[in-house]
Amino acid sequence: MIKNNTENPLVEHLKAIKNQERSFENAFQGVSRMILEDKIEKVVVNGRTTYDFKIFRSGKRHIVGLYDEINSFVSFVKDAAEGGSSKEMAFVLVGEPGNGKTYFIEYVCALYRRFLSEEKNRKYTFRFKGMDQISGYGKLSAIESQTYEDPMILAMNLFEEESANKEFLAKTAEFTEREIEILYENYRPLGACSAYILNDIRTYSNGKINQMLGFVQIVPVPLIESLGTITGKYPAKDKITSSSVDLLGEESIQRMLHITDTNNPFRFDLRRGALARVAGGGIHFSDEVFKNKKDLIQVYLGVIQNRVIEIDGYKWPIDTLILATSNNSEFNRFLAEKEESPIVDRCRICYVAHNTDYHLQEILTQYAIGSETKTTFSKEKLHLDPNLNYATSVAVILTRLPRSEKLTPVETMKLAAGEVAGEKSIKTLAEVIDTLGQDPDITKRFGQKGLGQRNLGRAIQLVIESSETNEGKCMFAYDIFKALNRIVLDYVTEESDRGKYLEDLKIAKGLYREKIMTEMFNAYMDEPMAIKKDVMNYVNMIIGIDAENLGPDKMWKYKDPQTRELKAIKIDERFIKSVEERLELQTEEQRETFRTAIRKIYGQKISVNPNYDFMDNLELVKAVTEVRLKSDIAGAGSLVGALANRTNEENQKLYDRMLTTMRDKLGYCPTCAQKTIEYFCTQEDEN
Repeated sequence: MIKNNTENPLVEHLKAIKNQERSFENAFQGVSRMILEDKIEKVVVNGRTTYDFKIFRSGKRHIVGLYDEINSFVSFVKDAAEGGSSKEMAFVLVGEPGNGKTYFIEYVCALYRRFLSEEKNRKYTFRFKGMDQISGYGKLSAIESQTYEDPMILAMNLFEEESANKEFLAKTAEFTEREIEILYENYRPLGACSAYILNDIRTYSNGKINQMLGFVQIVPVPLIESLGTITGKYPAKDKITSSSVDLLGEESIQRMLHITDTNNPFRFDLRRGALARVAGGGIHFSDEVFKNKKDLIQVYLGVIQNRVIEIDGYKWPIDTLILATSNNSEFNRFLAEKEESPIVDRCRICYVAHNTDYHLQEILTQYAIGSETKTTFSKEKLHLDPNLNYATSVAVILTRLPRSEKLTPVETMKLAAGEVAGEKSIKTLAEVIDTLGQDPDITKRFGQKGLGQRNLGRAIQLVIESSETNEGKCMFAYDIFKALNRIVLDYVTEESDRGKYLEDLKIAKGLYREKIMTEMFNAYMDEPMAIKKDVMNYVNMIIGIDAENLGPDKMWKYKDPQTRELKAIKIDERFIKSVEERLELQTEEQRETFRTAIRKIYGQKISVNPNYDFMDNLELVKAVTEVRLKSDIAGAGSLVGALANRTNEENQKLYDRMLTTMRDKLGYCPTCAQKTIEYFCTQEDEN
C-alpha cells in the first residue's frame, strides 16, 4: 500500500504555479511570451515601417532578414495565444528552396527549448506509480502520461464534477476564483489512457483523494532534442514507407503482454508517433508537408482542426503549435487538386521571399563561406579576397529582383538596401512591390525568385575546388562570377529565368568593376579611406559654395558633424565641375538640382547618423573616383596606363608601392592584389 503524503507532489506543483515559480500556459502562450518579452524595435523595410523582434537576431548564426515573415509568425502565435482563430490552424511557410524556411523553424525550436530550460518556464508532466498493485497492469509499475499532459490538467480532471475540481484547486493551492477562471481557459480533458488509469486508481482507492494522489508523481518533460520531445520534426517520406503510425502511434504488442483488459487505451503506444512527443505544449514541425500522401494529409487535417490524436475512437487532446514548410511547386500541385482544399483552409500560408538587401546578404554570404579558416588541398591557409563577399552578395541579390519599368536593377537593389538611388525614392520601390504583389502567380512577386542560399553555397564550393584558387592560395573575387555562371547553366531549368540571371551577373560584374576602381584609387593614394574623403570633400564643397562667409580665397570653415571640430576646406570649382560632368549634368539647372538633392540627403542623414559618408551613392562615388583616377599621374598618362606599362622604373615603383599598400592596408594577399590590378588594367565589364 502506498502511504499518504501530507505534501503531495501534485499539490506542491499547484502551489508553485500559484506562487509563479512555475508556469501553466499553452504552446502558443509560451512561444508568444518568449518572443514578446524580448526587445522589439521599429525598422523601415522597402519603404514600410515594420517590427524587428530582437530574439531572432542574437547568436552566431542568427536569422537574417525575413522581416515580413517573422511579423506574420508573431502575429499568428499572438492571436492563437489570445484565443483567436489561429489556434485551430497550422502556420505554413511556402517558398523557393534555399531561402531559409526550414532554418527559421529550426531556429524557433532551438529558442523555445532554451526558453523552457529556464526553471520558471520548464514543462512538467505526471507519472502514475505503483501500478503493479492494481490488477490488470501486470508488471507495469510506472506509467507516464503519453502526451506529456501538464499536472494542472490532471488536477482539473481529478473529480468527475467540474465544481469539485475547482474546489480542490481553491482548497489545496488557495487559487482565487479569478485565477481558476484564467486556468480553465486552457482546460482540456485527460487523454484516453490517463483518464482510464485514473479511473482504475479511483476505484482501487474507493474515491479517497489522498490515497489517489499517492499514486501521482510529477516529473519534468525531457528537453533532449534527439528524443523529439517538446520540439519534433516529421520529414515527408515516400509513399510506401510513410504511414499514419509515424504521426499517431500504434498498438503495442509488448504492452498487451501486461494489460489484461483489451479496452484499456494504454495498449496504444502513442510515443511511437511524432505528435504525442510534442503534445505537452511543444512545437511540431512538418517539413515539406504537401509532399505527404493523401491519407497523412487527412490525419493532419484532423490534428490541426481538432487538436486531438484519435485512434479507434479513443482521443488524446494535444497542446501543440504546428509549423510546416513547402516549396512553391509542391504547394501549387496540391492547390490544383481542388478536393484537398480543406487542409489549405486550415493553414495560415506565409509566402517566404528571398533576402533582397545586399547588406544583409553579406552576413548570409559569410555564413555560406564559413567561419572556419579555409585551407587549400595541400593544407596551406586560403586567403579570401576582400571583395569576394561584396561581389557574391550583389550578384545573387540582383537575380532575386524582378525587372520593372520604373526602376533599373541597380536602383532597385540600392533602394531595397535603404540606400540613395539618384532621384528615385523609396516610394517608387514600394509602388513596384505593391504592383507585383497583385500578381496571382506568387513567383512573380518581389523577391520570390532568384538564386537561393544553396546555389550560393555551390558557387563558393566551385571557387574553392578550382585549381587557380588552390595554386594561388586565394579565393579571388572575380572567380565567383564564373562559378555563378556555371550554377545558372547547371541548375536553373527555365530558359527565361536563366537568361535573366545571366544578364544580372553582367550587371553585377559592372558593380564589381566600380568597386575595384575605388580600391585602386585608395591603393594609389596609400590611404584606405581616400575615396571616402574625396566624396565628402565634394559634398562639403557644394554646401560651402554658396556660404555667406566664403572669402575671395575660396576657403570655407565648417563644423565637422562627426568630430564637432572646426575645419577649413578650399572650394575647388574645377573639381566640382569635373565630378558633375562625369554625372552627365550638362546645364546649370541640372547641376543645381543635383546639388540641392545632395544637400537634402545630407541634412536628413547626418541628423540620424553623424558618420554617414555618401559611399552608398554609387553614381557619386563612381564620378569622384573617375575624376581622380583619370587625371594625369606624374606625366605617365592615366593610372591604368602606368600600371599596365611597367617598362620604366617610375611605373614599376608605383606598381610595387600599390601592391604593398593593398597587402598591408587593404587586406589583399599577393595573389588577389596582382589579379585585381590586372583586371583593373583590362577593359572588361566597363559599363
